[in-house]
Amino acid sequence: MTDRVIAVGGHESDGAAALAGVLGPEVTRVGGGRELVREVRSARAAGERVCVVPMTLGRDPSLVADAARTLLALDAGERAGTLLAEPFGTTAHLVGWLRTLANRVPDDRALLVTAPSGDPFSDADLFRTARLVGQYGRHRVVEVALLGGAPDLAEGVWRCRALGAPGAVVLPAAWAVPEPAGVAHAEYGGPLLSASAAAGVLASRVRQARERYERSGDDGVDRALAADHDHGHAHSHGPDDHGHGHSHGHGHAHSHAHGHGHSHGQSHGHGHSHSHGADDGHGHGPDGGGDHHRALSPAPRTAGESLVEHQGSAPDLVPSHRSPR
Repeated sequence: MTDRVIAVGGHESDGAAALAGVLGPEVTRVGGGRELVREVRSARAAGERVCVVPMTLGRDPSLVADAARTLLALDAGERAGTLLAEPFGTTAHLVGWLRTLANRVPDDRALLVTAPSGDPFSDADLFRTARLVGQYGRHRVVEVALLGGAPDLAEGVWRCRALGAPGAVVLPAAWAVPEPAGVAHAEYGGPLLSASAAAGVLASRVRQARERYERSGDDGVDRALAADHDHGHAHSHGPDDHGHGHSHGHGHAHSHAHGHGHSHGQSHGHGHSHSHGADDGHGHGPDGGGDHHRALSPAPRTAGESLVEHQGSAPDLVPSHRSPR
């Protein structure tokens, strides 16, 4: 029985449209929802097994959860031959890949980390990603541009020049980042991944999903339903909480300040990105490898400061490095 690989895209890939130049014709590209259901049903009717891969680079966990909810609409026979793989990448992968691109940029140029605008939380994650890309790097100026948002590409370049850089190199932090045609003092530093590196990561995700199913019968759907549980509005309680400073992501995880830190739910370490080959999905460059990651030292905590555990989309994913919300 053959496998049909279906790549699902969100705002990072303009609904999968930007994947056309990255993935080969053997990969079906869809934007999710009814389109995903239609392709899965077509493949299952033809006797093919299906593996669905959410093509987020870490900034769109809702894409993962939405794909899982969509697959729940399938009947039992269709679900039996359908797997949902882990996301293509995490923000840890994204930071590593962007650092590889940054290493090729002249020292006097600014880095302009650029991606399409999503929701406010995805946009905030891009600023955090840019900060990590620039940490301990050679470039004095690292700024952000949001396509369809603010600051846009032109304003991002203006900010870079206002800070003393002669020009900016656009580092694509998403699939849908075109070359900056018509923007003065800007040049393109992409693509984020070569077609061969992207194919290697995708193949790794499909293989991992198949091995997981054969080992434990896990089709990946249930675990993915909670992928966006910490992606949204955080809220805090007032002084009547007896010193309990809660930060909730859809009510799943919280931490308390009692002079010591503890958290409830799955916990992922706050650390640095790693460099591995493209075949295992941790490649840091267009060719999937490279020894260029740097350890990030966490800032010292002051007395009484809450310890906040970062939540990821699944226990075996690289930590998503989300800022506490």
